[in-house]
Amino acid sequence: MKLPCLFQPRILKVALTALFSRPFTDPAPSPEYQPIPQFRGRPRYDQDECIGCGACAHVCPSNCIDVEDDLSGEKPVRRLTQHADACIWCGQCERYCTSEKGITQTSEYLSLGFAPADFEEKCEKELLLCEDCGSVIAPVDQLKWLVKRLGPLAFANPTLMLVSAKELELVDEGVKPPSGEPRRAGRVSIQCPKCRRKTALVV
Repeated sequence: MKLPCLFQPRILKVALTALFSRPFTDPAPSPEYQPIPQFRGRPRYDQDECIGCGACAHVCPSNCIDVEDDLSGEKPVRRLTQHADACIWCGQCERYCTSEKGITQTSEYLSLGFAPADFEEKCEKELLLCEDCGSVIAPVDQLKWLVKRLGPLAFANPTLMLVSAKELELVDEGVKPPSGEPRRAGRVSIQCPKCRRKTALVV
Protein backbone atom coordinates (compact mmCIF):
# COMPACT_ATOMS: atom_id res chain seq x y z
CA MET A 1 0.00 0.00 0.00
CA LYS A 2 1.36 3.39 -1.02
CA LEU A 3 1.59 5.97 1.77
CA PRO A 4 -0.19 9.32 1.33
CA CYS A 5 1.98 12.09 -0.03
CA LEU A 6 2.27 13.82 3.36
CA PHE A 7 3.74 10.73 5.06
CA GLN A 8 6.52 10.14 2.59
CA PRO A 9 9.83 10.73 4.43
CA ARG A 10 11.20 13.35 2.05
CA ILE A 11 8.02 15.47 1.98
CA LEU A 12 7.46 15.04 5.74
CA LYS A 13 10.98 16.30 6.41
CA VAL A 14 10.40 19.40 4.25
CA ALA A 15 7.05 20.09 5.98
CA LEU A 16 8.47 19.76 9.51
CA THR A 17 11.50 21.91 8.60
CA ALA A 18 9.22 24.66 7.26
CA LEU A 19 6.92 24.38 10.30
CA PHE A 20 9.66 24.98 12.85
CA SER A 21 11.70 27.48 10.86
CA ARG A 22 11.48 31.26 10.95
CA PRO A 23 9.36 32.83 8.21
CA PHE A 24 11.45 34.22 5.39
CA THR A 25 10.29 36.99 3.08
CA ASP A 26 12.45 38.44 0.38
CA PRO A 27 12.28 42.25 0.73
CA ALA A 28 11.09 43.84 -2.46
CA PRO A 29 12.77 45.58 -4.07
CA SER A 30 16.14 44.79 -2.56
CA PRO A 31 18.40 46.57 -3.11
CA GLU A 32 16.38 49.67 -4.02
CA TYR A 33 16.17 50.07 -7.77
CA GLN A 34 17.58 53.26 -9.28
CA PRO A 35 16.01 53.95 -12.68
CA ILE A 36 18.05 55.43 -15.49
CA PRO A 37 17.57 59.17 -16.22
CA GLN A 38 15.50 58.36 -19.34
CA PHE A 39 13.07 56.19 -17.36
CA ARG A 40 9.40 57.11 -17.89
CA GLY A 41 7.78 56.80 -14.47
CA ARG A 42 4.56 58.06 -12.90
CA PRO A 43 3.51 61.54 -14.13
CA ARG A 44 3.20 64.29 -11.52
CA TYR A 45 1.82 67.83 -11.79
CA ASP A 46 3.88 70.83 -10.76
CA GLN A 47 1.38 73.14 -9.07
CA ASP A 48 3.47 76.23 -9.82
CA GLU A 49 4.35 75.47 -13.45
CA CYS A 50 1.02 74.00 -14.61
CA ILE A 51 -1.18 76.63 -16.30
CA GLY A 52 -4.34 74.49 -16.41
CA CYS A 53 -4.73 74.60 -20.20
CA GLY A 54 -5.72 70.92 -20.44
CA ALA A 55 -3.36 70.09 -23.32
CA CYS A 56 -2.21 66.99 -21.42
CA ALA A 57 -5.77 65.63 -21.41
CA HIS A 58 -6.18 66.23 -25.16
CA VAL A 59 -3.08 64.24 -26.12
CA CYS A 60 -3.47 61.39 -23.59
CA PRO A 61 -4.05 58.17 -25.60
CA SER A 62 -5.54 56.31 -22.62
CA ASN A 63 -7.88 59.19 -21.62
CA CYS A 64 -6.67 58.98 -18.04
CA ILE A 65 -6.76 62.76 -17.40
CA ASP A 66 -10.08 64.40 -16.50
CA VAL A 67 -10.67 68.15 -16.87
CA GLU A 68 -13.57 69.59 -14.85
CA ASP A 69 -14.65 73.23 -14.59
CA ASP A 70 -16.41 73.96 -11.29
CA LEU A 71 -18.30 77.25 -11.27
CA SER A 72 -20.37 76.57 -8.14
CA GLY A 73 -17.85 77.72 -5.52
CA GLU A 74 -16.84 81.17 -4.39
CA LYS A 75 -14.07 81.12 -6.98
CA PRO A 76 -14.49 79.21 -10.24
CA VAL A 77 -11.79 76.57 -10.62
CA ARG A 78 -10.58 74.01 -13.12
CA ARG A 79 -9.59 70.62 -11.73
CA LEU A 80 -7.24 68.33 -13.61
CA THR A 81 -7.14 64.75 -12.34
CA GLN A 82 -4.65 62.21 -13.65
CA HIS A 83 -5.48 58.54 -12.91
CA ALA A 84 -2.26 56.57 -12.55
CA ASP A 85 -4.12 53.24 -12.56
CA ALA A 86 -5.22 53.89 -16.16
CA CYS A 87 -2.01 55.58 -17.30
CA ILE A 88 0.29 53.76 -19.75
CA TRP A 89 3.25 56.03 -18.90
CA CYS A 90 3.80 56.93 -22.54
CA GLY A 91 5.04 60.47 -21.83
CA GLN A 92 2.77 62.31 -24.26
CA CYS A 93 1.48 64.62 -21.50
CA GLU A 94 5.02 65.75 -20.68
CA ARG A 95 6.01 66.06 -24.34
CA TYR A 96 3.09 68.29 -25.32
CA CYS A 97 2.78 70.30 -22.09
CA THR A 98 2.26 73.94 -23.08
CA SER A 99 4.50 75.34 -20.34
CA GLU A 100 6.93 72.39 -20.75
CA LYS A 101 7.12 71.97 -16.96
CA GLY A 102 3.49 71.63 -15.87
CA ILE A 103 3.48 67.82 -15.82
CA THR A 104 6.58 65.64 -15.87
CA GLN A 105 7.35 61.97 -15.56
CA THR A 106 9.13 61.13 -12.34
CA SER A 107 11.38 58.16 -11.59
CA GLU A 108 8.60 56.48 -9.57
CA TYR A 109 8.21 52.95 -10.91
CA LEU A 110 5.84 51.59 -8.24
CA SER A 111 2.21 52.69 -8.03
CA LEU A 112 0.56 51.09 -5.00
CA GLY A 113 -2.61 51.96 -3.13
CA PHE A 114 -5.77 50.70 -1.47
CA ALA A 115 -8.30 53.22 -2.83
CA PRO A 116 -8.90 55.04 -6.14
CA ALA A 117 -7.74 58.29 -4.54
CA ASP A 118 -4.27 56.76 -4.05
CA PHE A 119 -3.83 56.70 -7.83
CA GLU A 120 -5.01 60.26 -8.48
CA GLU A 121 -2.71 63.18 -9.22
CA LYS A 122 -4.63 66.47 -8.99
CA CYS A 123 -4.05 70.08 -9.94
CA GLU A 124 -6.47 72.97 -9.39
CA LYS A 125 -6.40 76.34 -11.16
CA GLU A 126 -8.58 79.44 -10.81
CA LEU A 127 -10.69 80.27 -13.87
CA LEU A 128 -11.30 83.68 -15.42
CA LEU A 129 -14.89 84.38 -16.43
CA CYS A 130 -16.33 86.85 -18.93
CA GLU A 131 -17.55 89.98 -17.12
CA ASP A 132 -20.56 90.19 -19.46
CA CYS A 133 -21.97 86.68 -19.92
CA GLY A 134 -20.08 84.75 -17.21
CA SER A 135 -18.71 82.06 -19.55
CA VAL A 136 -15.28 80.51 -19.03
CA ILE A 137 -12.41 82.23 -20.84
CA ALA A 138 -9.33 80.37 -19.54
CA PRO A 139 -7.41 79.65 -16.34
CA VAL A 140 -5.82 82.76 -14.85
CA ASP A 141 -2.36 81.16 -14.87
CA GLN A 142 -2.68 80.40 -18.58
CA LEU A 143 -3.38 84.06 -19.35
CA LYS A 144 -0.50 85.18 -17.14
CA TRP A 145 1.75 82.77 -19.03
CA LEU A 146 0.56 84.32 -22.31
CA VAL A 147 1.32 87.82 -21.01
CA LYS A 148 4.89 86.80 -20.20
CA ARG A 149 5.36 85.14 -23.59
CA LEU A 150 3.92 88.04 -25.59
CA GLY A 151 5.57 90.83 -23.63
CA PRO A 152 4.44 94.31 -24.79
CA LEU A 153 2.24 92.73 -27.49
CA ALA A 154 -0.10 91.48 -24.75
CA PHE A 155 -1.37 95.04 -24.24
CA ALA A 156 -3.04 94.89 -27.66
CA ASN A 157 -5.61 92.55 -26.10
CA PRO A 158 -7.79 94.21 -23.40
CA THR A 159 -8.34 90.93 -21.53
CA LEU A 160 -4.62 90.18 -21.28
CA MET A 161 -3.93 93.82 -20.40
CA LEU A 162 -6.41 93.69 -17.51
CA VAL A 163 -5.09 90.35 -16.28
CA SER A 164 -1.62 91.88 -16.14
CA ALA A 165 -2.98 95.02 -14.41
CA LYS A 166 -4.84 92.91 -11.84
CA GLU A 167 -1.66 91.04 -11.02
CA LEU A 168 0.00 94.41 -10.37
CA GLU A 169 -3.09 95.44 -8.31
CA LEU A 170 -3.73 98.42 -10.58
CA VAL A 171 -7.37 97.58 -11.39
CA ASP A 172 -10.19 95.49 -9.92
CA GLU A 173 -12.38 95.04 -12.99
CA GLY A 174 -12.95 96.35 -16.49
CA VAL A 175 -15.26 99.08 -17.77
CA LYS A 176 -18.94 98.15 -17.72
CA PRO A 177 -21.53 100.26 -19.57
CA PRO A 178 -24.29 101.35 -17.11
CA SER A 179 -27.09 100.31 -19.46
CA GLY A 180 -25.86 96.75 -19.80
CA GLU A 181 -26.04 96.97 -23.59
CA PRO A 182 -22.96 96.40 -25.75
CA ARG A 183 -20.99 99.64 -26.17
CA ARG A 184 -17.52 100.54 -27.40
CA ALA A 185 -16.47 101.42 -23.85
CA GLY A 186 -17.13 97.83 -22.86
CA ARG A 187 -14.19 96.69 -24.96
CA VAL A 188 -11.90 97.62 -22.09
CA SER A 189 -13.12 94.71 -19.99
CA ILE A 190 -12.56 91.00 -19.55
CA GLN A 191 -14.69 89.48 -22.31
CA CYS A 192 -15.11 86.18 -24.09
CA PRO A 193 -14.75 86.21 -27.91
CA LYS A 194 -18.54 86.39 -28.46
CA CYS A 195 -19.07 89.41 -26.19
CA ARG A 196 -16.00 91.17 -27.60
CA ARG A 197 -17.39 90.67 -31.11
CA LYS A 198 -20.65 92.33 -30.03
CA THR A 199 -18.89 95.41 -28.65
CA ALA A 200 -16.65 95.61 -31.75
CA LEU A 201 -19.67 95.69 -34.07
CA VAL A 202 -21.50 98.47 -32.18
CA VAL A 203 -21.87 101.55 -34.37
